[in-house]
Amino acid sequence: MSRKAKAGRKTSPAPRKRRVPGEGGRGLSRERIAAAAMTLVDREGLAKFSTRRLGEELGCEAMSIYHHFPSKAHLMDALIDMMLADARVVMEPQWDWRERLRRAAHGFRAMALRHPAFFPFFAVHRLNTPAGVAYIDGIIGILREAGFSDREAAIYFRELGYYLTGAALDETAGYARGPSSAEPVPGETIAAQFKHLAAAAPYFQPAHFRATFETGLEILLAGIERSGSRRD
Repeated sequence: MSRKAKAGRKTSPAPRKRRVPGEGGRGLSRERIAAAAMTLVDREGLAKFSTRRLGEELGCEAMSIYHHFPSKAHLMDALIDMMLADARVVMEPQWDWRERLRRAAHGFRAMALRHPAFFPFFAVHRLNTPAGVAYIDGIIGILREAGFSDREAAIYFRELGYYLTGAALDETAGYARGPSSAEPVPGETIAAQFKHLAAAAPYFQPAHFRATFETGLEILLAGIERSGSRRD
């Protein structure tokens, strides 16, 4: 064969290995996938989260994830349950109802601060997974065991929820990170014309968040005690 003929011959490319769905997913489990998803959300934010991105993180195809979770919604439910597990506090028998609610409240806040990127989703998600229902039942149970009526327990549970969710949202994704005016009032103007706000402003800083939270929580617990028909 001539050199010219050899030069004109086209060499067929080597066949590419076709990646089978699920390949690379060996060793996966629901727990490992959920933990990796939470780590990814913590690091990159929920807006950038996708099963494709999670697959890259785990070194597998996105299809492998769906072998363990039928849909993204099921995966989000698993993250909700992880948050609830993170918030759970083992209640000591010697604690009274106030201390139990106090510890539960601090556990809730700590959970939100550990996962600030996911908490806004958690805050509006109905807690109707088995873990969510158990969590709600546990808080209501503290109030019922203290002698409050079913009606009172329901009302006080909602009041606690309003306070805890609002406080956690404010610290994780709230006012300081929200939209701003196109032309905000300058600090110099506030100092000169709005003396009450100027004097209070230092106490709005993160260094005071915990003390503010604890003050509000104690006011709420005291109010529950005063207004309820609890039996000692």
